[in-house]
Amino acid sequence: MKESIYTIPLMDAFRSEDECPFCFLERQIEKHSIDFVLGSGASYMEDDIRSQTDAAGFCRHHYKKLYDYGNRLGAALILSTHFHKLNADLDTEIRKFTPGKSGLMKRLKKSRSEDTPATSIGQWVQNQTSRCYICDHIRSDYERYLDTFFELYKKDPSFKELFEHSKGFCLTHFGDLTDLADSKLGNKEKDAFYPALFQLMQENLKRLEEEVLWFTEKYDYRNRDKDWGTSRDSIQRCMQKDRGGHPADPPYESDR
Repeated sequence: MKESIYTIPLMDAFRSEDECPFCFLERQIEKHSIDFVLGSGASYMEDDIRSQTDAAGFCRHHYKKLYDYGNRLGAALILSTHFHKLNADLDTEIRKFTPGKSGLMKRLKKSRSEDTPATSIGQWVQNQTSRCYICDHIRSDYERYLDTFFELYKKDPSFKELFEHSKGFCLTHFGDLTDLADSKLGNKEKDAFYPALFQLMQENLKRLEEEVLWFTEKYDYRNRDKDWGTSRDSIQRCMQKDRGGHPADPPYESDR
C-alpha cells in the first residue's frame, strides 16, 4: 500500500511494542498539538488559530497539560481572548435567560433525566465545556488512523503481520476496532480478523495479570532474591491496558 501521512506513523506505532499502538499514536498527536498551541511556532499569535481556541477552549485535562508545558505568556494570550469571547457569550445568554415555571411535574421530570440541562444557561454551559481544541484534534486524527488501520490490514501483508504479533490494545481501542471491523471488513476478512484480535487480547491481558501478580509476590521475603522479570513496570502497563493512556509519563514540557 502506498505510504501516506497516516500509514508511516501507524506502522511505527505497531513497531513500538507499546501495550496499545493507538495509545502510542494519541500520545504523539497530543504532544504535537501542545507544541502547535504553545510551542516555538507561535501559532497562538495567528488570528485563525486564536479564533478556534477562543471558540473551543480546552478541557480540564489539557489545561493542566498546557500549564505544565511552561509557556506562560502564550497561555495568557490564548486565555485573554478566550475569556473575552466567554464573557460576551455569557452576557448574551444571561440577557436571553428566562426561568421556567416550577411545579410538581417539572420536578418529577427532572429527577428522571438528570443529564439533561433544565435551563438555557445549563445547556450553554454543557455545550461550552464539552469542547476542547486538543481533544478535537486527537479525535479527528484517531478516526483517520482507524480508517488507515483497516486499509493496511486489507492490503499490506507486512502490516497484518505486525498486527498479529502486537501486544493488543487497551480496552477502549479494542472496543473501537471490534465495532468498526463490522462495517470495514468483508465476511471472509472478519473470519480472520476477529479470532486474531480476540486471541491477542486474551493472551496479553493474561500476560499482564501474571506480571502484576509477580510484582505483588516479589514483596514476599521468600522471593526477595528472585528476578523481577518483566513485572517491574507492570502497574502502569496494566493501567494503560484497562483505561488507555500512559499513566507513568512525566509532564510534557517546552524545551525552551
